[in-house]
Order: sequence, then C-alpha cells, then structure tokens
Amino acid sequence: MLDMLNKIVANPKRFKNYIAGELRDAQDGSVIERESPAHGAVVSIYPQSSTSDVEAAIEAARQSFDAGEWAFRYGGERATLLSTVAQMIRENVEELALIETLETSKPLTVSSGEILFAASLWDYAAGAARTLHGDSHNNLGPQMMAMILREPIGVVGIIAPWNFPLLILSERLPFALAAGCSVVVKPSEFTSGTSLKLGEYLKAAGLPAGVCNILAGYGDPVGQAILDSDKVDMVAFTGSTGVGRRAIAASAGNIKKLSLELGGKSPSVVFADCDMNAAVDGVLKAANVNMGECCIAGSRLLVEESIADAFNQRLAERLKDLKVGDPFDPASRIGAIINQRQFDQIKSYVAVGIHEGASLVCGGDLTGYEGLFFPPTILADVRPEMRIAQEEIFGPVLTVMTFKDRDEAIKLANSTDYGLAAYIWTNDISNALFCSRHIQAGRVWINSALDGFPELPLGGFKRSGNGRETGRYGIEEYTELKTVHMHMGLQSERWVTDV
Repeated sequence: MLDMLNKIVANPKRFKNYIAGELRDAQDGSVIERESPAHGAVVSIYPQSSTSDVEAAIEAARQSFDAGEWAFRYGGERATLLSTVAQMIRENVEELALIETLETSKPLTVSSGEILFAASLWDYAAGAARTLHGDSHNNLGPQMMAMILREPIGVVGIIAPWNFPLLILSERLPFALAAGCSVVVKPSEFTSGTSLKLGEYLKAAGLPAGVCNILAGYGDPVGQAILDSDKVDMVAFTGSTGVGRRAIAASAGNIKKLSLELGGKSPSVVFADCDMNAAVDGVLKAANVNMGECCIAGSRLLVEESIADAFNQRLAERLKDLKVGDPFDPASRIGAIINQRQFDQIKSYVAVGIHEGASLVCGGDLTGYEGLFFPPTILADVRPEMRIAQEEIFGPVLTVMTFKDRDEAIKLANSTDYGLAAYIWTNDISNALFCSRHIQAGRVWINSALDGFPELPLGGFKRSGNGRETGRYGIEEYTELKTVHMHMGLQSERWVTDV
C-alpha cells in the first residue's frame, strides 16, 4: 500500500471538465491541487474553472435542452444510456473507490460500498425513465378531454457536497437526465475526482453533447454563476443551511425552482425497552459514519433516564473497538477529517460544549493523533439550549440528553431548527409509529440506522431544506406539469354573438 501511495504522490491523477461533449481543461489553464486529508500530499489535480468556463457549460446545456433532442427522446433510449453508465461505474469501482478514499479519507471498503450504491441509483433512474407519465381526464363533458403532461423542467444546476461525492450526485443527476433535463454539475473543490470521471462515462455512453456538463471549481465563481444565471431553470443544492439561504436569495432572479438538502441535527431516540446491543451499535453508526461528516448523522442521543448511565457506559466501551487511522488500513473505521478548517471547527465545538457545562464521557483528547484525525467523542449532561445541542458540528461528536417519557422525547427531538432525519430504538411498535408520526423529519429509521434504498425519497423538514430526491418522487422533482384542454367537434356556443 505504501508503494502505491508513493506512486500516486509522485504522479497525482489529473482530471478534465466535461463541457459540450468534450473533455477539456479550464480555459485559462488554472488548476486546483487536492491534498489527501489522511496523508497530506497532493493526490488529484482538477481544472480551476472560471466564469468563462461555467458560462460555456450553461450555454451548452441551454442549447441542448432547447433543441429537444434529449428532452423528447424516447424514455427507453434514455434508460438504456443510464443503465450503461451504471455498468461503467460497477466496472470501475476499484478506481473510483481509490479516488474517493484519497480525496475524502473515508475507509476504502466504505468508498467501494458507496460507489456500488451509486450504480444502483443510476439503474433505478433508468427504470424510472420508462415509467414517467402524466394523466388524463375523460369526465369533462361530451366535447372536452384533457391531458396532463409531465415535461422536463429545463436546465438544472446541481451543486454537490464533499462528504459523499459520487453518491449524492447520483441521487440527483441520473434522475434529472431520466426526466429529459440538461444539466450543469459543480462538484466540491475538495472531492471533484469521481464526478469528473462521470463525464468520461457519459461521453463514452453516447450522451448528446451539452446534455450534461461537469466542471470543477470554487463556489465563487462557478457555483454562484449557476445560481445567478437566468438560463438555469432549477438548482439542486446539497450543503449547509447558510449557503442554502444564499441559494434561495439568488433564485429570485428568474424564480428558479430549488431542491435543497441542507443541515441536520438528527436525534437518536432510545427507549428503555430497546435491544440495547443493537441500539448501541446503531447509535454509534449514525453518529460516526463518514467521520460524522454526514448531514443525516444521528448527532443527538436522547436516551430514557432509567438506562442512561448504563447506555453511556456501553457506548464508551464499544468506542474502544472503533479504530481511527489510515483509511487504507482494513481495520480503520474512522479516517481523517476533510480539511483543517473542519477539524478546527469540531475541536472548537467540543471546547464550547465543555465550557457550557457538558461532561466529557470519552474522546476529545487529540493526544497521540497526528494530522487531521479526530477521535469519536461523547458529551453528556447536555441541555437543549446549548450550542452543541442546536448547531451542526459535522464531526464525530455525539451529545447526550435524557428524557422521562415519550412526550418529552418528542419535544426534545423537535427542539432544533432542523428536520432531516431521526432514529428510534424501541421494541414497542406502537410507540415507534407514534414517534414517527410526531417527530419532524424527512426520514425516520426504526431499529436501524442509515439503511438506504433507491426506491425511497429523501429530503428535509424545516431548515433542513425542501424538495425530495430519489424514488419516483425524485424524477418528478425535475419535471413541470402542463395541462392540455382539448375540445372535440364543432363549437356550438360563441363568446361573441352575432348582432
């Protein structure tokens, strides 16, 4: 493995933008060098796109959509192309997983699993392309019928985050393409590699030029230009609530449709009658997967008072078996934090929590760790008004609060501005369903954590965003409805009568 890393460092992988059907560098030749968070060495080089690059991408998308070649193509043909891309992703899983592990520091086995799940999303979207349909009304009287057509919304901008690069893009891009849209994609400047590889696959699969354009670059100018452009009809953005607000403000220019998956502060609600071993494992998974850099992370533990001490002790014991280290080590479950800024933010929140009166159960101590590795941390004695109970930390930090009964548990679960996900642990199915109905969240897991399926939609309540991705709702998100009124036979009545 060391020999492989030395080769990569000596010759980092270079990527190109995919614009108007061509693989190309940035027009001015600028590049972004991405260092591996775990190894501190340059592993990827992307084009640093400028305003002229993004304008070219948007124009290519606009022209391709207005020409209608893809927008009106038979759904079965669109499905075939999307299935071809899914197969290419599977055939290149080792290369794609390597890129993601180098750029994100998530364990290699985790990257492989995410790549394969991304392929299944492309397969699902391919099937959805065949089934997308409208409606009709045959009950409007003897001379009237109506059709309700579902049409692609137009040019879609997709601004993707750094934490699940190919996976989150695959929750959006194939569904937009399946609907017949043309697309401009901006991946994160930290993790652009696998998104740019998709450009190669789309070109090889025969996607018409301009239908999909993928370009690397910084949020300003690339992301901002997508948000501001009057030629872009919709933007799908995944990221922080703060940036989501800026997207909403920018959308006012041409009243863009927005699909936003934003921040989260998701609760894991643990009742005394749960299967404790399963709950402990699920809570740790929900809090620490992807180093806690996950918008649906179960970062708040709400545990029934009667089992709180035992449960916290069990959590701390199990964390000893969770290895933090090099993502290429098969034993590692926690890799490095994405960058220094995020690392410092996590460290700062732990200090704030202790200052506010939280007690450190385990973790938080960086002694023995070099670089950007942060140990999983549990903070107990947390009060709902504390910053660590309200604000998204985006790291492997779990805050613990207790409740006396179900009503208090639901109140605590709903006590933040977010509503992206929730996890419920109980053997009482009636209790679980009651909580599912009353907790404000776009997704709820009962006695499981983070299981995902292409058939099921995702999205948030409250300040966690709007719109839904994946499933049949995901493809409908990228469409508009048009009603066609049809009169049959001669018009017997006239609005303007003969004098």
